[in-house]
Amino acid sequence: MHAEAHGGARRHSRCFPPAARSHPRRMAASDSQERSLKSFQKMAGRKVLIVYAHQEPKSFNGSLKRVAVEELSKQGCSVTVSDLYAMQFEPRATRNDIVGCLHNSEEFDYGMETSEAYKRGGLSSDLIEEQKKVQEADLMIFQFPLYWFSMPAIMKGWMDRVLVQGFAHEFPNCYDSGLLKNKLALFSFTTGGSKEMYAKGSINGDIRYLMWPMQVSMELCTSVVSKSLHLTSALLQSMSLKRRGRTC
Repeated sequence: MHAEAHGGARRHSRCFPPAARSHPRRMAASDSQERSLKSFQKMAGRKVLIVYAHQEPKSFNGSLKRVAVEELSKQGCSVTVSDLYAMQFEPRATRNDIVGCLHNSEEFDYGMETSEAYKRGGLSSDLIEEQKKVQEADLMIFQFPLYWFSMPAIMKGWMDRVLVQGFAHEFPNCYDSGLLKNKLALFSFTTGGSKEMYAKGSINGDIRYLMWPMQVSMELCTSVVSKSLHLTSALLQSMSLKRRGRTC
Protein backbone atom coordinates (compact mmCIF):
# COMPACT_ATOMS: atom_id res chain seq x y z
CA MET A 1 0.00 0.00 0.00
CA HIS A 2 1.60 3.23 -1.14
CA ALA A 3 0.56 6.46 0.52
CA GLU A 4 0.90 8.67 -2.53
CA ALA A 5 1.66 12.35 -2.25
CA HIS A 6 -1.26 13.61 -4.34
CA GLY A 7 -3.43 15.70 -2.08
CA GLY A 8 -2.38 13.79 1.04
CA ALA A 9 -1.44 15.17 4.40
CA ARG A 10 2.08 16.42 5.08
CA ARG A 11 3.56 15.63 8.45
CA HIS A 12 6.77 16.00 10.41
CA SER A 13 7.93 13.35 12.81
CA ARG A 14 7.93 14.73 16.31
CA CYS A 15 6.50 12.49 19.00
CA PHE A 16 7.97 9.63 20.97
CA PRO A 17 5.63 7.00 22.45
CA PRO A 18 4.83 7.72 26.12
CA ALA A 19 6.98 4.88 27.46
CA ALA A 20 9.99 6.08 25.48
CA ARG A 21 9.69 9.65 26.68
CA SER A 22 10.39 8.55 30.25
CA HIS A 23 13.40 6.40 29.35
CA PRO A 24 16.44 7.50 31.45
CA ARG A 25 18.78 7.54 28.45
CA ARG A 26 16.61 9.96 26.52
CA MET A 27 15.88 12.12 29.54
CA ALA A 28 19.61 12.41 30.25
CA ALA A 29 20.22 13.59 26.72
CA SER A 30 17.59 16.35 26.84
CA ASP A 31 19.89 19.15 28.05
CA SER A 32 22.45 18.65 25.29
CA GLN A 33 19.63 18.28 22.76
CA GLU A 34 18.10 21.58 23.81
CA ARG A 35 21.48 23.29 23.49
CA SER A 36 21.88 21.87 20.00
CA LEU A 37 18.46 23.14 18.98
CA LYS A 38 19.09 26.62 20.35
CA SER A 39 22.29 26.83 18.33
CA PHE A 40 20.24 26.25 15.17
CA GLN A 41 17.79 29.10 15.69
CA LYS A 42 19.78 31.17 13.20
CA MET A 43 20.10 29.20 9.99
CA ALA A 44 22.47 31.51 8.12
CA GLY A 45 25.62 29.67 7.15
CA ARG A 46 24.26 26.24 8.04
CA LYS A 47 24.68 23.29 5.70
CA VAL A 48 21.57 21.23 4.97
CA LEU A 49 21.33 17.83 3.28
CA ILE A 50 17.93 16.83 1.90
CA VAL A 51 17.63 13.11 1.21
CA TYR A 52 14.68 12.96 -1.19
CA ALA A 53 12.78 9.89 -2.33
CA HIS A 54 10.06 10.41 -4.94
CA GLN A 55 9.94 9.51 -8.60
CA GLU A 56 8.01 12.58 -9.79
CA PRO A 57 9.40 16.14 -9.49
CA LYS A 58 5.86 17.56 -9.84
CA SER A 59 4.54 15.55 -6.88
CA PHE A 60 3.62 17.04 -3.50
CA ASN A 61 6.88 15.65 -2.11
CA GLY A 62 8.73 17.25 -5.01
CA SER A 63 7.10 20.58 -4.20
CA LEU A 64 8.03 20.29 -0.52
CA LYS A 65 11.61 19.56 -1.47
CA ARG A 66 11.77 22.42 -3.95
CA VAL A 67 10.33 25.02 -1.59
CA ALA A 68 12.54 23.80 1.27
CA VAL A 69 15.57 24.37 -0.95
CA GLU A 70 14.33 27.84 -1.92
CA GLU A 71 13.42 28.97 1.59
CA LEU A 72 16.50 27.56 3.31
CA SER A 73 18.70 29.12 0.66
CA LYS A 74 17.02 32.48 1.29
CA GLN A 75 17.96 32.11 4.94
CA GLY A 76 21.60 31.76 3.98
CA CYS A 77 21.89 27.98 4.13
CA SER A 78 23.97 25.88 1.79
CA VAL A 79 21.60 23.13 0.61
CA THR A 80 22.57 19.82 -0.99
CA VAL A 81 19.98 17.36 -2.31
CA SER A 82 20.44 13.62 -2.73
CA ASP A 83 17.63 12.82 -5.18
CA LEU A 84 17.72 9.06 -4.78
CA TYR A 85 15.55 8.10 -7.76
CA ALA A 86 17.26 10.55 -10.10
CA MET A 87 20.63 9.21 -8.90
CA GLN A 88 19.40 5.65 -9.43
CA PHE A 89 20.75 4.97 -5.96
CA GLU A 90 21.36 1.28 -5.28
CA PRO A 91 19.31 0.30 -2.19
CA ARG A 92 20.64 -3.25 -1.86
CA ALA A 93 23.35 -3.91 0.74
CA THR A 94 25.72 -6.32 -1.02
CA ARG A 95 29.33 -7.44 -1.38
CA ASN A 96 29.73 -4.73 -4.02
CA ASP A 97 29.80 -2.11 -1.25
CA ILE A 98 33.26 -3.31 -0.21
CA VAL A 99 36.26 -2.58 -2.42
CA GLY A 100 39.10 -5.07 -2.22
CA CYS A 101 39.47 -8.11 -0.03
CA LEU A 102 37.01 -9.08 2.67
CA HIS A 103 37.93 -9.16 6.32
CA ASN A 104 36.48 -12.68 6.50
CA SER A 105 36.28 -14.41 3.13
CA GLU A 106 34.80 -17.57 4.66
CA GLU A 107 31.51 -16.08 5.82
CA PHE A 108 30.07 -12.76 4.64
CA ASP A 109 28.81 -10.45 7.40
CA TYR A 110 27.69 -7.16 5.84
CA GLY A 111 27.80 -5.13 9.05
CA MET A 112 31.28 -6.26 10.00
CA GLU A 113 32.65 -6.00 6.47
CA THR A 114 31.39 -2.45 5.89
CA SER A 115 32.71 -1.40 9.30
CA GLU A 116 36.16 -2.76 8.47
CA ALA A 117 36.01 -1.28 4.97
CA TYR A 118 35.12 2.13 6.39
CA LYS A 119 38.15 2.04 8.68
CA ARG A 120 40.52 1.38 5.78
CA GLY A 121 38.74 3.59 3.22
CA GLY A 122 37.47 0.60 1.30
CA LEU A 123 33.80 1.42 0.78
CA SER A 124 32.36 1.87 -2.72
CA SER A 125 32.55 5.36 -4.22
CA ASP A 126 28.79 6.06 -4.00
CA LEU A 127 28.83 5.41 -0.24
CA ILE A 128 31.88 7.60 0.28
CA GLU A 129 30.16 10.41 -1.61
CA GLU A 130 26.98 10.18 0.50
CA GLN A 131 28.94 9.95 3.73
CA LYS A 132 30.80 13.10 2.76
CA LYS A 133 27.46 14.90 2.35
CA VAL A 134 26.32 13.67 5.77
CA GLN A 135 29.61 14.66 7.38
CA GLU A 136 29.37 18.20 6.03
CA ALA A 137 25.69 18.71 6.93
CA ASP A 138 24.45 20.42 10.09
CA LEU A 139 20.86 19.37 9.39
CA MET A 140 19.48 16.41 7.44
CA ILE A 141 15.92 16.44 6.10
CA PHE A 142 14.40 13.19 4.85
CA GLN A 143 11.57 13.92 2.40
CA PHE A 144 9.39 10.98 1.34
CA PRO A 145 5.89 9.54 0.95
CA LEU A 146 4.79 6.89 3.43
CA TYR A 147 4.90 3.48 1.70
CA TRP A 148 3.35 0.57 3.58
CA PHE A 149 3.58 2.57 6.81
CA SER A 150 7.30 3.14 6.36
CA MET A 151 9.77 4.96 4.14
CA PRO A 152 10.32 3.87 0.50
CA ALA A 153 12.78 1.00 0.06
CA ILE A 154 15.26 3.24 -1.76
CA MET A 155 15.52 5.52 1.29
CA LYS A 156 15.75 2.59 3.70
CA GLY A 157 18.56 1.28 1.50
CA TRP A 158 20.31 4.64 1.77
CA MET A 159 20.26 4.34 5.55
CA ASP A 160 21.36 0.71 5.49
CA ARG A 161 24.32 1.40 3.23
CA VAL A 162 25.43 4.91 4.20
CA LEU A 163 25.07 4.94 7.98
CA VAL A 164 27.51 2.12 8.63
CA GLN A 165 29.13 1.17 11.89
CA GLY A 166 32.19 3.28 12.56
CA PHE A 167 30.81 6.20 10.57
CA ALA A 168 27.40 6.82 12.16
CA HIS A 169 27.49 4.64 15.27
CA GLU A 170 29.90 2.49 17.23
CA PHE A 171 28.78 0.89 20.46
CA PRO A 172 28.82 2.27 23.11
CA ASN A 173 28.85 5.57 21.15
CA CYS A 174 25.15 5.55 20.35
CA TYR A 175 22.12 7.76 20.97
CA ASP A 176 23.19 10.84 23.00
CA SER A 177 26.84 9.95 22.32
CA GLY A 178 26.30 8.89 18.70
CA LEU A 179 29.00 9.66 16.19
CA LEU A 180 26.74 12.18 14.43
CA LYS A 181 25.37 13.64 17.67
CA ASN A 182 26.07 17.25 16.64
CA LYS A 183 23.74 16.96 13.66
CA LEU A 184 19.97 17.33 13.57
CA ALA A 185 17.61 15.19 11.53
CA LEU A 186 14.01 15.76 10.45
CA PHE A 187 11.52 13.45 8.75
CA SER A 188 9.14 15.33 6.46
CA PHE A 189 6.64 12.98 4.83
CA THR A 190 3.23 12.67 3.25
CA THR A 191 0.62 10.10 4.26
CA GLY A 192 -2.02 10.15 1.54
CA GLY A 193 -4.62 10.14 4.34
CA SER A 194 -6.23 12.51 6.79
CA LYS A 195 -5.01 13.36 10.28
CA GLU A 196 -7.90 11.37 11.71
CA MET A 197 -6.73 8.21 9.95
CA TYR A 198 -3.44 8.32 11.89
CA ALA A 199 -4.78 9.34 15.30
CA LYS A 200 -4.82 7.18 18.42
CA GLY A 201 -7.35 4.37 17.99
CA SER A 202 -7.76 5.06 14.26
CA ILE A 203 -7.87 2.52 11.45
CA ASN A 204 -4.20 3.08 10.55
CA GLY A 205 -2.93 3.43 14.10
CA ASP A 206 -1.22 6.23 15.98
CA ILE A 207 1.33 7.97 13.73
CA ARG A 208 3.74 8.20 16.70
CA TYR A 209 4.06 4.44 16.85
CA LEU A 210 4.32 4.05 13.08
CA MET A 211 7.23 6.50 13.07
CA TRP A 212 8.98 5.08 16.12
CA PRO A 213 11.26 2.56 14.30
CA MET A 214 12.41 5.25 11.87
CA GLN A 215 12.92 7.85 14.58
CA VAL A 216 14.88 5.63 16.92
CA SER A 217 17.07 4.47 14.03
CA MET A 218 18.16 8.04 13.39
CA GLU A 219 18.34 8.89 17.09
CA LEU A 220 20.91 6.09 17.37
CA CYS A 221 23.47 8.33 15.69
CA THR A 222 22.16 11.93 15.42
CA SER A 223 21.02 14.51 17.93
CA VAL A 224 17.31 14.22 18.59
CA VAL A 225 15.11 13.53 15.59
CA SER A 226 11.86 14.45 17.28
CA LYS A 227 12.72 17.88 18.60
CA SER A 228 14.26 18.97 15.34
CA LEU A 229 10.65 19.75 14.45
CA HIS A 230 10.94 22.99 16.40
CA LEU A 231 13.72 24.14 14.13
CA THR A 232 11.92 23.82 10.84
CA SER A 233 8.18 23.45 11.44
CA ALA A 234 7.47 27.19 11.44
CA LEU A 235 9.38 27.55 8.19
CA LEU A 236 7.70 24.65 6.41
CA GLN A 237 4.24 25.41 7.74
CA SER A 238 4.55 28.94 6.41
CA MET A 239 5.09 27.64 2.90
CA SER A 240 1.89 28.09 0.92
CA LEU A 241 1.92 24.97 -1.23
CA LYS A 242 -1.17 24.73 -3.37
CA ARG A 243 -2.12 21.44 -4.98
CA ARG A 244 -5.35 20.61 -6.79
CA GLY A 245 -6.93 23.78 -5.55
CA ARG A 246 -6.06 23.11 -1.91
CA THR A 247 -3.61 24.87 0.39
CA CYS A 248 -1.66 22.07 2.09
